Amino acid sequence: MKSKSEVKLILKSKFLCQDKFSNEIEQLVKENAGMNYIEAICHYCDENNIEIENVSKLISKPLKEKLKCNATNLNYLKRTSKARFAI
Repeated sequence: MKSKSEVKLILKSKFLCQDKFSNEIEQLVKENAGMNYIEAICHYCDENNIEIENVSKLISKPLKEKLKCNATNLNYLKRTSKARFAI
């Protein structure tokens, strides 16, 4: 019989979690110099037959920030300034 830690490892390897998904996306971006985070997520979903609508829960906060940065640089999102000047 397998221990609880072995069972957890097996389950974690078979199912996507935020950490695993984020690591996979980071690896794709690192290995493919011209690929941004948006393209990496689309590519990962295509390769693994996952609908893009289903990955929103798998996107970690740091990955979400990188996506926002990509989207802003590509003019998909409006640039916002959260800094306030004291007058």
